[in-house]
Amino acid sequence: MSENWRKAGWAGAAIGVIAAGVAVERITVGRGMRMKARLALDATGDYGSLRGAPGTARAEDGTALYFEVDELPEEGKRRRLRRKAPVGPTVVFCHGYCLAQDSWHFQRAALRGVVRAVYWDQRSHGRSARGVAQADGEPVTFEQLGRDLKAVIDAAAPEGPLILVGHSMGGMTIMGLAQEFPGLIRDRVAAVALVGTSSGRLDEVTYGLPSLGFSTVRRLLPGVLKALGSQVELVEKGRRATADLFAGMVKMYSFASRDVDPGVARFAERLIEATPIDVVAEFYPAFQAHDKTAALQRFADIPVTVIAGDRDMVTPPEHSRAIKEALPSAELVVLESAGHLMMLEHPDTVTRLLTELLARTGTVPAAANVAGHGRST
Repeated sequence: MSENWRKAGWAGAAIGVIAAGVAVERITVGRGMRMKARLALDATGDYGSLRGAPGTARAEDGTALYFEVDELPEEGKRRRLRRKAPVGPTVVFCHGYCLAQDSWHFQRAALRGVVRAVYWDQRSHGRSARGVAQADGEPVTFEQLGRDLKAVIDAAAPEGPLILVGHSMGGMTIMGLAQEFPGLIRDRVAAVALVGTSSGRLDEVTYGLPSLGFSTVRRLLPGVLKALGSQVELVEKGRRATADLFAGMVKMYSFASRDVDPGVARFAERLIEATPIDVVAEFYPAFQAHDKTAALQRFADIPVTVIAGDRDMVTPPEHSRAIKEALPSAELVVLESAGHLMMLEHPDTVTRLLTELLARTGTVPAAANVAGHGRST
């Protein structure tokens, strides 16, 4: 047995602590019934169904980055007729780790026809291609992801003001963009929203586990993930076989509310389970090395809204408070009973905060009303 597989046993023990908390609610309901419930939720929910005009940008290593544009009606007409007109602002949404552009479903539903928006899938996620550099053995870095974002902006929004919105890894990608392209931030970025993200010190996060035990897991986890990533087919079969446990862990780490719509919880599960284990393994080391506190100063002179979940175990609220400390003029909002996927758990509140930010930049009228759109119930 290889050293990495022996290490996997230690990580498995830690995961067992989480599993114990999940299993209790599952032992009284038959697996077949739960499978039928998941299929019913998949069939009836329209989460993630919104589509825009498709496009592809090319990263510096040749990776195809998929994006979609939701045009304003008059803007789309001008583009079709190729009329010269001042280019209005574009809101660019950046999703998180193991997710895809569809994680912004509720905000997209609410803002359609209100703003011009770009939604994109980060490399190796969603409809974007696997990272070419990673296939050649290069590690993922947030500098590289920041350059990916620049390629998408060049293709989808080459002119006009930009409002950048990032959740979790998406916020870190925006920080990578700021480090790599300070001139772009200075000349074109009108505002930034950072949702459930961090500027660094992610190597100290324990994900709700006892800190003493997790220090060992953290040290071993990169090797474990690498070993699992080399056995993709086997791991994916195991993931399917333990779907109930996986669903419970997704819910635990994504949401804090007791009354989350089951369809929304299943939607989050589908997004996360669509990310192959080798992609999970490729990206994980980048988070441990992430430190973009200095890059935050690129946003010091523009409106910034920071949104945190009070019970987020992935990027705890202390990380949002650290961003606020680095950017004293930023607005910090900590949502109550909110986990990591707060844009799905509390869509109305997140959309309202984004709309208020857009109003501060003049992107939408201060009286813009998106109430009643993009609700989870």
